[in-house]
Amino acid sequence: MNTKLYNKLSVIALAAVLVACSATSADKDKKARLEKLKTEQAALQKEIKKLEEEIGKENPQAAVVKAKEVVVKELQPSKFEHFVQTQGMIESNENIQVSTKMPGVVTEVFVQEGQEVRRGQTLAQVDNSLIIRNIEELKASLDLAKTVYDRQKNLWDQKIGTEVQYLQAKNNKESLEKRLAALNEQNDQTRIKSPINGVVDQVTVKIGQNIMPGAPAVRVVNNSDLKVKAQVSEAYVLNIKKGDKVIVTVPDLKRDIEAKVTFVGRSIDQLSRTFAVEAKVSGNNDLRANMSVVLKVVYQSFPNALTVPVNVVQEVNNEKVVYVAQERDGHIVAAKKEVVVDGVFDGRAQVQGLSTGDKIITVGYQGLSDGTVIKI
Repeated sequence: MNTKLYNKLSVIALAAVLVACSATSADKDKKARLEKLKTEQAALQKEIKKLEEEIGKENPQAAVVKAKEVVVKELQPSKFEHFVQTQGMIESNENIQVSTKMPGVVTEVFVQEGQEVRRGQTLAQVDNSLIIRNIEELKASLDLAKTVYDRQKNLWDQKIGTEVQYLQAKNNKESLEKRLAALNEQNDQTRIKSPINGVVDQVTVKIGQNIMPGAPAVRVVNNSDLKVKAQVSEAYVLNIKKGDKVIVTVPDLKRDIEAKVTFVGRSIDQLSRTFAVEAKVSGNNDLRANMSVVLKVVYQSFPNALTVPVNVVQEVNNEKVVYVAQERDGHIVAAKKEVVVDGVFDGRAQVQGLSTGDKIITVGYQGLSDGTVIKI
């Protein structure tokens, strides 16, 4: 029983091997035949072209040449820029969450959202009733101390009394003055003040609320000092430098703003493999902090570059070529020119290998070969 089963499995395995070999052999035969046909086709096209040229020379009237219609454009130098594009965000250098310096209960809020404020203006007041009472009490004590000091000074000037009495009166007066100054400073810290000129963007504090230092009370924003910040791939770390031109596109406003790179990060983020780039933008009432933008950082510019539409650059036999219109033997034909692409920008490619005045075939270039008769 086991012998029969073994024989059947052997037959099946042998059949599978034969089929695989047959398939492999068939694939090789197809590839070889395809290569042979391509070679024969190239030879036939070359022979046809040669015969057409000979017939055209011997009897121009009898030669029948079918021209392909194309559109050409004369090549002229133009400005070309290399840039890197990335997403960014508008930030304000003066976008501040103002908080209190003294803990306590808020007794007054003097501003509302949208209100313009000046530096040092009081925005809200924390309960200072206890401090005020201490100040009033200290002022009364200070008045008495000043009176005692003045009298002791007059006596001492007349050499009446002792120097110790005079110095004690002076020390008491100066000590009370310092305590009063400290209380006045403490009282000033109960006022939540704006550190900048700007507009109140948000009021989070309310009357009766218990507030602590560090807790947000009022946000003040000054849009006259804005910048754009973005992250750029480390691949461009050697290209981008301070002073490079930046085109800031604000999609929500449908507006482009030209600026300059003001800061280039010196470190690479370990996770994103990017570095920071900043550009200062002029103040604008329409711009807002945290608004999304698109940055185009131009790191290289050519005022007189030769560029062609990127789609006319074709790859033939691992070479990049462009077809131009030239006159040969009384016909206008397509001439193949090998080019080197230096960069691509906005649908155009900067190339080497062409000359000013070349007539670039921009429409109908598909399927052309060198020497194909064309009609402009």
